[in-house]
Amino acid sequence: MKKLIASFMLLAMLCGLSAPAFAEEAVVITEAISAVADVAAEVVAPAEAVVEAVAPVPNKGDTTWMLLSTLLVILMIVPGLSLFYGGLVRAKNMLSVLSQVFAIFALISILWVIYGYTLAFGDGGGFNWMIGDLSKLFLAGVTPDSTAATFTDGVVIPELSFVAFQLTFAAITTALIIGGFAERIKFSALLVFSALWFTLSYLPIAHMVWATGGYLFEMGALDFAGGTVVHINAGIAALVGAIVIGKRIGYGKEPMAPHNLPMTMIGASLLWVGWFGFNAGSNLEATGGAALALLNTIVATGAAALSWMFAEWMLRGKPSMLGIASGAIAGLVVVTPAAGLVGPMGAIMLGLIVGPICLWAVSGLKRSLGYDDSLDVFGIHAVGGIIGAIGTGIFVSPALGGVGVADYTMMGQVMTQATGVLITVVWSGVVAYVCFKLVDLTIGLRVSEEAEREGLDTSTHGERAYNV
Repeated sequence: MKKLIASFMLLAMLCGLSAPAFAEEAVVITEAISAVADVAAEVVAPAEAVVEAVAPVPNKGDTTWMLLSTLLVILMIVPGLSLFYGGLVRAKNMLSVLSQVFAIFALISILWVIYGYTLAFGDGGGFNWMIGDLSKLFLAGVTPDSTAATFTDGVVIPELSFVAFQLTFAAITTALIIGGFAERIKFSALLVFSALWFTLSYLPIAHMVWATGGYLFEMGALDFAGGTVVHINAGIAALVGAIVIGKRIGYGKEPMAPHNLPMTMIGASLLWVGWFGFNAGSNLEATGGAALALLNTIVATGAAALSWMFAEWMLRGKPSMLGIASGAIAGLVVVTPAAGLVGPMGAIMLGLIVGPICLWAVSGLKRSLGYDDSLDVFGIHAVGGIIGAIGTGIFVSPALGGVGVADYTMMGQVMTQATGVLITVVWSGVVAYVCFKLVDLTIGLRVSEEAEREGLDTSTHGERAYNV
């Protein structure tokens, strides 16, 4: 104000005004300016409040990407996983596997919107370290206008798109388990087990790893798209199921080769395509982070397919198509927890490492321990998931091309990752064992010997895949 009066005085001198006249004019002008300032403040303050009150609007590009990613993950399940598993079993059990995958997807979809979403991502209050609350039971309060946060402050997506996307993760995780005991479980027992395990294992692990307040989330465990939540979780449950249910009749004595490898290859290809939604979609935005996850999903898978192929070629003298496809799946598994966190060179290293190790797991380890994991869920998903989870702690390092995390030290992050792996292994293993035993004590787990020899297609479903 002093500067304003001094300016008036200078102007008055130039205009030849007397001091009294200037003083009178100055008072009038300053009072007018003060009044204008008061009015402006009254107008601007409410306007600022309005701006602050406006909620972030979902970006249409991000929303479109999330919807597309959801569709891609559904492609992974039906038909991808169905055909991959279906081709690996004997012809007499083909339709049983297709039916199991399809039914599990339908079942988990319903359970997810009833109570799964709220328990996985709700605020659990005193139990928030382990599980969410029931505030969104039956999706209460979730509307087309409600939003979910992404990894960027102020950026949101429609909450319904997040609900649907996470639904597909829950469904494929539960469906993966059936490969451990394919060709010998009752259809009714599988459905009951799936509902129990989904509730008691998948939901708590998902909450602990991905939800704010979850034990592993707050610890700083990294799992970009489901190394622990999906692959280790499912792989351990499959191993427990294979042991509890027992070996297939004639296992190790009768030939049990896959009946349709072209179908398995088609299924593996669909899994790879769908996995782009799985990994890149977990970025929750159509940004460079999604592009990084997509590229890593290509190169890690390619590296694993090649490393498995060359290892098998050296050990057995021939590179098999099944080996190449299995290596590709192992690569997809290992890069899942790391997809948006490591650089492309780190993804390639993970792929090169996982191929030979998973080849050993489905052959040497499986043979030495003597369990009958029908479709090698443990050897590929659990073992590959463990390598990926631990490897993420290493290759997230900026010095190795990773994106880095706050307060990063390699040893500290690896120990955090190992803690997440250990908790998942123990939790899933114990829950799976209890669920299998409960089902066995009530309705029984295994089909009769006669039904197993006949094949589950006809004995359980009254159909045949091939009428020849």
